[in-house]
Amino acid sequence: MSWNEYLSTIDEVETYQKKVKRSRAKDFKTYYQGDQDPGEPYTEKPTKGKGSGPPGFGAMGEEVDQESFQIHNELAPHIWSGQQLSPEVRERLLEIVQDFMEKLPEKVEIKDIRLTGSLANYNWSKYSDVDLHVIVDYSEMDENDALVKAFFDAQRMRWNDTHDINVFDYEVEIYVENLHEQHLSGGVYSIMDEQWIREPLPYEGEIDFATARKKSDDIATQVNLIGHTVRAGKYKGALRSIERLKAKIRRMRKAGLESTAREYSPENIAFKILRRDGTLKKLNDLKHSAYDKEMSLPEKEDGIS
Repeated sequence: MSWNEYLSTIDEVETYQKKVKRSRAKDFKTYYQGDQDPGEPYTEKPTKGKGSGPPGFGAMGEEVDQESFQIHNELAPHIWSGQQLSPEVRERLLEIVQDFMEKLPEKVEIKDIRLTGSLANYNWSKYSDVDLHVIVDYSEMDENDALVKAFFDAQRMRWNDTHDINVFDYEVEIYVENLHEQHLSGGVYSIMDEQWIREPLPYEGEIDFATARKKSDDIATQVNLIGHTVRAGKYKGALRSIERLKAKIRRMRKAGLESTAREYSPENIAFKILRRDGTLKKLNDLKHSAYDKEMSLPEKEDGIS
């Protein structure tokens, strides 16, 4: 990317962010389409007469509602009855896991079924997913853990993409986790045993949203720079940049979850912002697009392919 292209990208980002800030200060309803909740991720469908973000940018700036990261004094209603999982919810989650496991091409013994993530903690919000972890012993299938993980990742991603199941408006996401894998979440609940493996504690500190926003904005800018590289036809360079950035995002979140703040760390909040505003999806879309174009042969000049 040339210096002028880089400056153009930065200018587009800053202009768009200022536009969102001005719109928020005046009136949320005039910026978002129809009766869309201001806290919802930007849908790239602005109200008539209002400009959208720069081409290809998707959601950036201040559109992720800071209030959605607030810490509650109780676990999510409807999901929990005090500190115990609602019987109705428990029964339905067990049914979902049973259906998922029965459709696997290989049979494997379930060691446990666990609920984790923000719905097993005090930082739940309307954006929360039901993080449903099926615990198995990889070694019972093969000694190559990486191979087994890739198998289960493919199966659960296919299931998650195929189904749109919600429990009280919370989307269900299935993961298959190795029995010996260390889980860093502050709250882990065994659905099978109906007890906490790690009971969450109310967080007494404050969420550093400003730092989280700086981290997420930095990554969002890098994603858009990669978009320029893809549009310039530099697919190999784009793919290298994408892999480096994805590794950086993984390290960032891991560092946050391993810190004393865990889920409330700026690194983890930044990750959630990137997921909510569509930046992570855009990064994956860029990866697929760059790969497909890199592996394609261009049409011959005489029109015969």
